[in-house]
Amino acid sequence: MKQIIAIIKPFRLNEVRDALNAIGVSGLTVTQVQGYGRQRGQGAVYRGPEYEVKFIPKLKVEVLVANEHAEKVFETILKEARTGQLGDGKIYVQDVEKVARIRTGELDGEAV
Repeated sequence: MKQIIAIIKPFRLNEVRDALNAIGVSGLTVTQVQGYGRQRGQGAVYRGPEYEVKFIPKLKVEVLVANEHAEKVFETILKEARTGQLGDGKIYVQDVEKVARIRTGELDGEAV
């Protein structure tokens, strides 16, 4: 099993979700997060004076898939989340040792 985690711009969520549904991904988890990368925050103006926003709002999308589907899911998120602008985010893949569906007790591949 693989867990694919993507930090994306919030307005790209619908495109990512629709593309994942189209390739058969049945579930995902989305969390609102904040952070910064190379851009080190951004400037903003509020009622005249400029101030610096230290953390940028992003979404963390987590998908759990079988090993054989991980590359397709990775490529799909990469394609759909990309705007070509600074701050598009990151994607990373982690191995998952064990999975259980709490309601039924199904394990690993059956649980996904």
